[in-house]
Amino acid sequence: MTITHQDASSSPSPGSSTGPGGHGPTAPDLDAAALVGRLRGRFNAGHTRPLAWRRRQLEALRRLLTEGEGELLEALAGDLGKPAIEGWITDVAFTKGEVEDFLANLEKWSSPERAPVPLRMRPGKASLHRDPLGVALVIAPWNYPVQLLLVPMAAAIAAGNAVVGKPSELAPRTSAAIARLVPRYLDDEAITVVEGGAEETTALLDQRWDHIFYTGNGRIARVVMAAAARHLTPVTLELGGKSPAIVDRTSDIAVAARRIAFGKYLNAGQTCVAPDHVFVHEAVHDQFLDSLCDAVRSFYGEDPRVSPDYARIVNDRHFQRLSGLLDAGGYEAVTIGGERAAPERYFAPTVVTGVQEDAALMGEEIFGPILPIIRVGGIDEAVTRINAGDRPLALYAFGDRDATRRIVETTSAGGVCVNATMLHFTIPSLPFGGVGESGMGAYHGKWGFDTFSHVKGVFERPTAIDPPVAYPPYSRLKQSLLRRLFG
Repeated sequence: MTITHQDASSSPSPGSSTGPGGHGPTAPDLDAAALVGRLRGRFNAGHTRPLAWRRRQLEALRRLLTEGEGELLEALAGDLGKPAIEGWITDVAFTKGEVEDFLANLEKWSSPERAPVPLRMRPGKASLHRDPLGVALVIAPWNYPVQLLLVPMAAAIAAGNAVVGKPSELAPRTSAAIARLVPRYLDDEAITVVEGGAEETTALLDQRWDHIFYTGNGRIARVVMAAAARHLTPVTLELGGKSPAIVDRTSDIAVAARRIAFGKYLNAGQTCVAPDHVFVHEAVHDQFLDSLCDAVRSFYGEDPRVSPDYARIVNDRHFQRLSGLLDAGGYEAVTIGGERAAPERYFAPTVVTGVQEDAALMGEEIFGPILPIIRVGGIDEAVTRINAGDRPLALYAFGDRDATRRIVETTSAGGVCVNATMLHFTIPSLPFGGVGESGMGAYHGKWGFDTFSHVKGVFERPTAIDPPVAYPPYSRLKQSLLRRLFG
């Protein structure tokens, strides 16, 4: 199965080159079969299994993030217009925090875990052993190109796997920077970065892997899953969807507005867990709208185009897609924003109101800085509309304890934040992943370690006692005893 440049989540933007800088193998240099064979040979030789090797690689990755910080932040600014502090928090510091968590817990998570044994199976003891899966492939998107590549790669390394990372060529400067840095710091006999686009991704997917970890959109996820099915390879799919927020009349309106604005306009809305749209109780609709506009102005000033804290759209194709969604109408008013500048791919933080259910903005994940506000009669109406669609990757509930509890208990989502946005993503003890159309599988912290591990059950029984009742021939007495034992 082939990924086309038109469909690939990491298809090149106009004028971009494949594998900038030539630091990672790209077509025609990429021999995917030989690459996977070499890494599998190292894994089968036991090269990646020792905890000492895993610890050295994680420590080296931590040094990469520290010593290469300037290079990575410069690349992020070049690709996405990311403000330095935003790039540092969301890509560099976040990734470093995950690495620190792996280092702190590596020995505990990799140690055998006792399991209970039923009375009828005693004497004996049972335990759970976590084995590395083998050779893993991590395919990353462009929106957080450091974090979303290196965090799952770090999880694979911590679990003792060999791993290939495939960064998105839609962030070509960051892809090149990572491809330069990884072999400087990490063991290139077991850890490799492959640059390129659809051709390279297709070549990689044609190989047999022991796990494929893909972050991107549902369309390409189906291609990845079909390719994995040929080899019965397990997959983790981190996708997206229309993540809603609900603002109840019991909310602290000003706080809710600030927190939703922050979550929406970070990285110019190009975040898989950004609030996609907001259901607002009709009793506080106008107050919330005023507070939301105030929050946008307080964050980015009267002209966000000149703000040093506001990012840009990744490429012309996505800019035109967002423009098309806004220009398609299906709403009453643009309350704030709407300004655009195509040459620099600037798209202002935008709020639209009076949005119709069949509006183009409500038909697909927006993945940009346009926020529809939808007036509802109460929580029940919002929940009914949410449950009528695909289950979202994230859901944001604002209100008092009773209101937010009702929302959490009556909806299904990959994860939920109560009176906040996106922060659940930053807690390493919480699994991050979707459900249904928003993905399958989870990672972060131990969840990532387990994703790249096989939990092997082991039962040990002593030989000093070997009762004959367990063996044929089965007399009436033996049958009676066995029925009592197992009944």
